[in-house]
Amino acid sequence: MPDYHDDLRLAHVLADAADAATMDRFKALDLKVETKPDMTPVSEADKAAEELIRGNLQRARPRDAILGEEYGIEGTGPRRWVIDPIDGTKNYVRGVPVWATLISLMEAGEGGYQPVVGVVSAPALGRRWWAAKGGGAYTGRSLSSATRLRVSQVSRLQDASFAYSSLTGWEEQGRLDGFMDLQRAVWRTRGYGDFWPYMMVAEGSVDLAAEPELSLWDMAANAIVVTEAGGTFTGLDGTPGPHSGNAAASNGLLHDELLGYLNQRY
Repeated sequence: MPDYHDDLRLAHVLADAADAATMDRFKALDLKVETKPDMTPVSEADKAAEELIRGNLQRARPRDAILGEEYGIEGTGPRRWVIDPIDGTKNYVRGVPVWATLISLMEAGEGGYQPVVGVVSAPALGRRWWAAKGGGAYTGRSLSSATRLRVSQVSRLQDASFAYSSLTGWEEQGRLDGFMDLQRAVWRTRGYGDFWPYMMVAEGSVDLAAEPELSLWDMAANAIVVTEAGGTFTGLDGTPGPHSGNAAASNGLLHDELLGYLNQRY
């Protein structure tokens, strides 16, 4: 098993730098926000954080490729850093503290690139989660001050808590009926959105999470945190990993039922 400790330590350094940059502009009255071609917002803080992370990576890992939400792909090779500078930009620009910087290292292997390191840093919540392949998943303020993450052991759907982002995407894909049936079958549902449901699956406070439309940078870091915590992360089609354009995460015990509901009338 390769040792990813140095890469994980670097990811924390990158997250520290991004946290300082994003928190400096959080709730700023003069924050500049634009609309991208896909009609989603991007702030000056998104761009600045990604530029900062890219600059640090180019110095520390000049041979590695970089894929980011705001500036695309740069470089080639078997190792690729995947960055979402602010996951939850809509929250960020409205002053809602639920947003995070997602940093993942992916390596080429069977089935394409797979995440081997992931850091999810939510400075406005005072939280950070991370994982490295084969090393487990953790949460805490630093590498040396951390608690290991474990998914829940809830094994009955009627006892499960399900987290999601919104209804509109499910409706647009024709999956709303199955989604609503799942909501009726579980114990509890909450629309936390973005990175947070996956981190709560990893720490065992939520049992199921799913989103109908996502990009790789939305999922890569989340996927390894969930799986290293003992959970399951797939696309809605059941394909393991973060490449399906959508996501389903669970404690593993309920994953087949989760997929069954979300695909039952699709």
